[in-house]
Amino acid sequence: MSQSHHKGISRIDCPQKRMHGWYVRVQFKNEKRAKFVSDQKYGGKEAALQKALEFRDKMMEELGRPVTECVIIGTNPRNKSGVVGVRRTVKKYRGKNGQIYFNEVYEVTWNAGRERRGRTSVSIKKYGEKEAFRRACAIRRQKEQELYGKPVVGKWADVLAKLCAA
Repeated sequence: MSQSHHKGISRIDCPQKRMHGWYVRVQFKNEKRAKFVSDQKYGGKEAALQKALEFRDKMMEELGRPVTECVIIGTNPRNKSGVVGVRRTVKKYRGKNGQIYFNEVYEVTWNAGRERRGRTSVSIKKYGEKEAFRRACAIRRQKEQELYGKPVVGKWADVLAKLCAA
């Protein structure tokens, strides 16, 4: 299979089976969708590629995944906070006197570009457990809006319910 240079779309040319077209695959939150777009049915290689792009974008929208070429992580079983990109950790730093201190924080990470990662943290000591988590979630949501134009909807409904209940 050769690549189309579009995320989730591969080229299939199999003369033995008379199959020529584009194979579209989308996966998000343990759900998978796939579709074969035939050159013959859609009027040639380029027209079929355009149709494959349309199908891919539609599938992404149906699954709740932002339409972007970037890697999107829907869920991770190792995530204890319940929000992708927000984790509770301990930061180690050296004070002015040279002594080493430990500070519990919620660390927020996001993709800040093609090969860059953004990172910031919110102190639990300064804001308290609930407020620090709320602030960290707000930062993550703001960064998703900047990057994708809107937050990833599926992630925030449960988390907001937890925050409101607490």
